[in-house]
Amino acid sequence: MGSWKTPENLKYLRTDEWLLLDSDTATLGISDYAQDQLNDIVFVELPSVGATFAAGDTVAVVESVKAASDIVTPVAGTVIEVNQALERQPEIINSDPYEKGWIVKLKVSDASGADGLMDAAAYSTYNEGR
Repeated sequence: MGSWKTPENLKYLRTDEWLLLDSDTATLGISDYAQDQLNDIVFVELPSVGATFAAGDTVAVVESVKAASDIVTPVAGTVIEVNQALERQPEIINSDPYEKGWIVKLKVSDASGADGLMDAAAYSTYNEGR
């Protein structure tokens, strides 16, 4: 069984993204479990600031030596910031997926997609069952 970090203040998707909703700003990244499964991350394709996305859209792509994974947003919104450090050092996601390894920030236009997300306890249980 894994011992992945799963911060309590975040919500999680079954596709292994995490979401931090703070007022009308959503920060999105991938979980410790996801970075562990992907192995060495070598490239992150970031969206453009100002791009708009609907809930369920792919907002970024994370590529590792093993696979490429779409990063999906559970909420609708407009990109207000991307983590440009990932363009030079995508491996930050491997070492710090929750703090320095965040991927994108959105100004939320519809947060209802966050309602059905898992909390940390549910996500940990979900991961142990895989």
